[in-house]
Amino acid sequence: MRLLEVNSVPYGSTGKIMFSIADLAQNKGMKALCFTGFSWHKSDNKNWRLIGSLPEKTFHMYMDRLTGLHGYFSYFSTLRFLRKVKKFSPDIIHIHNLHGWYINFPLFFKFIKKHNIPVVWTLHDCWSITGHCPHFTMIGCDRWKSGCFDCAQYKEYPKSILDTSKTMYRMKKKWFNGIENMTIVTPSKWLSEIIKQSYLSKYPVQIINNGIDLEVFKPTESDLRKRLGLSDTDKIILGVSLGWNNKKGLDVFIELAKRLDSHYKIILVGTDNSTDALLPESVISIHRTSNRKELAEIYSAADVFVNPTREDTFPTVNVESLACGTPVITFRTGGSPEIIDESSGYVVETDDIDEMEKRIISVCENKDLFFDSCLDRAKSYGKDDRFMEYYQLFRRIYDRTAETSI
Repeated sequence: MRLLEVNSVPYGSTGKIMFSIADLAQNKGMKALCFTGFSWHKSDNKNWRLIGSLPEKTFHMYMDRLTGLHGYFSYFSTLRFLRKVKKFSPDIIHIHNLHGWYINFPLFFKFIKKHNIPVVWTLHDCWSITGHCPHFTMIGCDRWKSGCFDCAQYKEYPKSILDTSKTMYRMKKKWFNGIENMTIVTPSKWLSEIIKQSYLSKYPVQIINNGIDLEVFKPTESDLRKRLGLSDTDKIILGVSLGWNNKKGLDVFIELAKRLDSHYKIILVGTDNSTDALLPESVISIHRTSNRKELAEIYSAADVFVNPTREDTFPTVNVESLACGTPVITFRTGGSPEIIDESSGYVVETDDIDEMEKRIISVCENKDLFFDSCLDRAKSYGKDDRFMEYYQLFRRIYDRTAETSI
């Protein structure tokens, strides 16, 4: 069995998921090949290939911004990619993120339909069912149900100077439908319910949660308090994100810093200089960690992990915290609440900072009561078990396709 993996980038959570699935497939005797758009980030995965070059991606990005037509460019690089796909002759194509200025959608989906290749499409956000945006929860938009127009977010990623949401909705609906054999995978129940209300509703949907490496994310000894000059009685409130803005709840942490006394120390990981300029002096900012082990040390040292995200599909930072024995408090938004249960944290109604403050104080005084429950809950999200679900799905599709071809 031959598996082709396609994603926008070779890094971040989606890149790690793609490579982990490909490695598992290889270990199970499959042949796997991974393609991503051009990236300065490098991977040592020997089965990784690029679609296009830096000039081609740059051209695609600028033309997209000028025209609002996302996925209409990268014509010649997509043709070269498809020649390689044809030579590899995959039995299954596994798609991750398509948005990201690296592939021509009409060419790609025409190829899939022409050769009748079974597809598994893992949706990491809502982009595939909208005329523009990856997320719409924060603005409360439901135009994706019947047809996008007058987009309130067309100047946000993937940024454009024109609102082409109506055209893009119509074209994406055309491109993404008509595939004979496609299964959609979502990492959360929340997203699966969204898909069932969209123009992709005719396709079967399977929920496969994102997994993490429990050998890395586990209770880990840390000298974080000593390095930061914190006492044993200080309570650490931790937030982690690859980028900070109000969608990730940056404003919530700023408000909490004003409310909580000096006994509580807020630490934000994943910040940058622009974020620092917005933060009160009392908030400790860590721009980056050197490796995942250091991140596990930070999770382990915290008394509570707070995730006031307002838009998220299935934030693995919640799982990483639980795996290190630290309870989670999150807003009731997207798939974030699905990760915890009543013994491993709390779910607070979105934007209810009063309640979040109360829960933080309560958890900080009783972290030890949550420790074992957090570890038990995290066992449900080990990457080996979760990614094995993908292999089993690939196997069922392959066997079913082989039977119908006899």
